[in-house]
Amino acid sequence: MTENEICTPGEALYKLIEGNKAYVEGVASPADLSHDRMVETAREGQAPYALVVTCSDSRVPPEHIFSAGIGDLFVVRTAGNVIGDFERGSIEYAVEQLGVTLVVVMGHSQCGAVGAALAGRASGYLDALVSEIAGGIAGAADEYEALCRNVAHSQQRIRQSATVSSLVEEGRLKIVGAHYDLQTGQVSFLPEG
Repeated sequence: MTENEICTPGEALYKLIEGNKAYVEGVASPADLSHDRMVETAREGQAPYALVVTCSDSRVPPEHIFSAGIGDLFVVRTAGNVIGDFERGSIEYAVEQLGVTLVVVMGHSQCGAVGAALAGRASGYLDALVSEIAGGIAGAADEYEALCRNVAHSQQRIRQSATVSSLVEEGRLKIVGAHYDLQTGQVSFLPEG
């Protein structure tokens, strides 16, 4: 049995907040990246305490940002943290099969996908992604508001899953939004609503 198997949404959020605090302060990471942990999770299976949906941007490494080790986080990454059927399926797997109780949708400053949606420019397959973002950020006054609206839009897309919405209604799952600042490393959790 791995150490993360029983974790309430509040406990998971606390771990993320404390992990980010250590990261921002430059404290030696408490993450367990040991060979023993690798072997343990291979043998016992994974039991992540949280799921993080975030952008594919190479400057946004969730495990580092939250000082998380092997088996601690289930991560879903797409440009602009866009949610579609494959992402929803991955989330359903984590909450249904792995028992994850907290889903964090984390946007970030200087997001190229959100910037492209604000500018209304994209081509090829990127156009579908930018169009999805543009629909969620319509009317945003600036980059930060666009980021927040995009996070909220992705949260809404996640809730379209019957599995997810049922767990949320039962109080067994919480979905929160967050903003990662590339300059400071700080994660700010967004107000619910």
